[in-house]
Amino acid sequence: MLLTDDDRAMRDGRDGEATAAAMDLLIRYGEGLGAERLCSVRNVAGTSTQPTPAKEMIAREGGWKKAYSVINLDCDEDIEIPRMRVPTCQLQHGFSADALEITPYNPHLVELQAEAEAFASDRGINILATCTPYQVGNLPVRGEHIAWMESSAVVYANSVIGAKSNCEGTASTGAAGLTGRIPYWGNHLDENRKGTHLIRSDVRIDSFLDWGLLGYFAGDVVQEERPVLTGNLALPTQSDLKHLGAALATSGGVEIFHLPGVTPEAPTVAEAFGRARVPDAVVYGEADRRLAYETLNNQGQSDDVDFILLGCPHASLDQLGEIARLLDGKKLNPGTELWVMTPRALRSVADRNGYSEAIERAGGRLLTDSCPAMSRTAPRGTRVFATDSAKQAHYLPAILGIEAWFGTLEDCVDAAVTGKWRGELR
Repeated sequence: MLLTDDDRAMRDGRDGEATAAAMDLLIRYGEGLGAERLCSVRNVAGTSTQPTPAKEMIAREGGWKKAYSVINLDCDEDIEIPRMRVPTCQLQHGFSADALEITPYNPHLVELQAEAEAFASDRGINILATCTPYQVGNLPVRGEHIAWMESSAVVYANSVIGAKSNCEGTASTGAAGLTGRIPYWGNHLDENRKGTHLIRSDVRIDSFLDWGLLGYFAGDVVQEERPVLTGNLALPTQSDLKHLGAALATSGGVEIFHLPGVTPEAPTVAEAFGRARVPDAVVYGEADRRLAYETLNNQGQSDDVDFILLGCPHASLDQLGEIARLLDGKKLNPGTELWVMTPRALRSVADRNGYSEAIERAGGRLLTDSCPAMSRTAPRGTRVFATDSAKQAHYLPAILGIEAWFGTLEDCVDAAVTGKWRGELR
């Protein structure tokens, strides 16, 4: 790899052992990818605080600095971890103390996480604790090279914001925070950001549910490639784009998509594909819409619902306001629990706006920092859950061994109030 003088100085120990270990990791990583060089990043989003059995064992033997060295730097040495060189944040992790006695999450893990947070924040890591850092202040600019984890965050950053990131991991982001470097490959190169597939919707896409269904269909078609979405599309909201990207990254491995006239790198269809010929369109029709819906609902058998999950990716203020409105004057079915996931920073605003009170008055819970998939936690005794998230409907049955229903927000609120799933594709 081609290294700058600054790269070599960090590798050779100028900035301490931890930075040298981080550079060693990034050089090995880049060489394995075939990257010709590293690029500078000034925005890192990763995970360094979520407790795991391996991390706990390492931390108990050598402290949190040892845990960071092993887990985040692939280094077995006992070295000091300095402050991050560039702005770095912690994404979602396990539940925090506000979930105690609400979720069956192990209190011991809450204590461990608090210790890890203190260690991380002392080293300049902002504990945003959300899968949607762009909703709470971490908003990169168009064209900026960044190093982010979390599939739904990466596809949003690339597609909606126009920043440049691959879907990184715990070790690469741990090293990037200390060095301000990441391998220059994949989505960092302009030629790798152009569209590969044209998908035309003959179905009107104008609801949160339909943006998710279109994304689930398109992700399955393109897998890890780059779809350009056209057709009978309404102007999406931020929440629609968040849901679309999460669904694309769930049924496939999409890290960037283009909506001509909406997303920043695709003013037109032709520009979305660059110099390449615009391919024939894959058509998304009513039969495809129904198949996507039925696929997401093929793990639901019983219509007795005992758990409703909303907020994946984490709910925006607009979504929280709509949930509060739909629950106004209603009460949850006694045998049904409702969890709404949101960033902790937005929880504070929801409190001031009265959204939290409205949700909790109905019997629901507004929770932060995590989600059932991340924490592998659902209400005790859960057998059947319902959600408006294509991502959670896809993953949670396999993670927790429960049945799933997918539908609109209105369907989910109705299930929370009645304890019955009555959703259908309209």
